[in-house]
Amino acid sequence: MALQRAGIDATIYEAHERPADFVGSFLNLSSNGIDALRAVGADRAVLNAGFSTPRMVMWSGSGKRLGEVANGIALDDGTTSQTIQRGLLHRALRDEASRRGIAIVQGKRLLSVERQTTGVQARFEDGTRAAADVLIGADGLHSMTRRLIDPAAPTPRYTGLLSLGGRALSRTLEKSPDTFHMILGRRAFFGYTVRPSGEVYWFANIGCAEEPGLEWDSSPAIWRERLRGLFADDAGPAVDIVNATDDDLAAYPIFDMPGVPRWHSGPMVITGDAAHATSPSSGQGASLAIEDTVVLAKCLRDTRDIGQAFATYESLRRKRVERVVRYSARIGRAKSAGPIGRWFRDLCMPVALRLFARPDAHAWLYRHHIDWSERVSPLASAA
Repeated sequence: MALQRAGIDATIYEAHERPADFVGSFLNLSSNGIDALRAVGADRAVLNAGFSTPRMVMWSGSGKRLGEVANGIALDDGTTSQTIQRGLLHRALRDEASRRGIAIVQGKRLLSVERQTTGVQARFEDGTRAAADVLIGADGLHSMTRRLIDPAAPTPRYTGLLSLGGRALSRTLEKSPDTFHMILGRRAFFGYTVRPSGEVYWFANIGCAEEPGLEWDSSPAIWRERLRGLFADDAGPAVDIVNATDDDLAAYPIFDMPGVPRWHSGPMVITGDAAHATSPSSGQGASLAIEDTVVLAKCLRDTRDIGQAFATYESLRRKRVERVVRYSARIGRAKSAGPIGRWFRDLCMPVALRLFARPDAHAWLYRHHIDWSERVSPLASAA
């Protein structure tokens, strides 16, 4: 959609055979991500699919209220960060792109590329090919485009945490549709919010030093039993919420990306998680990917040379996204602290929240604004 607004025709080649309307759990779309969607007029479709969650309240495993922190900074019109099912976000964006006449072709998993004098030809696993002036890899954590750009590119880095998430229905929990409650438990981290309907969105982060093997993906019943044990000694409703969850439960190891040296080569470039995957602890993965696309489209709009456009895009984005990756990693480490670390964390957190969790302390993160009408000044030469 951003490319279309910049006057560039694009076709989306999607690896999966079917739309991902029911894949994954839910995510946080921060105010900066919504602002970036607004730059291309795609925010309303997404806002209609989520709900506002502007606050986070922190609790210790003993039930002590540690403090409150804003979940982002509201935009000038009052719009705040949203909680949205991952599949509904996919569907809202896909439907809006289709409404604008943008072609989406399913079942096209990238296998290789061939550079040509006028661009690039992509070859897919089903044997078909497609040619274009540029290839933009928005193909995620395990990006094939990243490997084609640089066979020596780093691989995803396991963070030492597992993430689980699900939805449940509660008749007894107090409704808190604008608040995520974060419980820093004795053995694991638990977060939840309760919608007016009684539907509970929840997630848990569990420390696991060794990266799980292929056999780690246990059934929902096994995960529920394990979670009951992890939260049995904690105050709060974690065990009750887990018990009320059926098979609507997703589990996966958390990865991020170390610095990726090369984001582009010739007519190929990567965006989003392919270039800078961050753990979900910062709630910024989707928002950073959306920001990338808007900036990249502006660079292609305002710069005649493709290599120069890609280099300018990277120069505008790299420092910010790598700062978010580091920030998110620090939050993740606090979730998996040992007994002494937990005691010190719970002791210091009320003071730390008052001193460092002020909205202005995170303005760099949430107040990041991309002005579509502002022209990009290209680098003097391609990197």
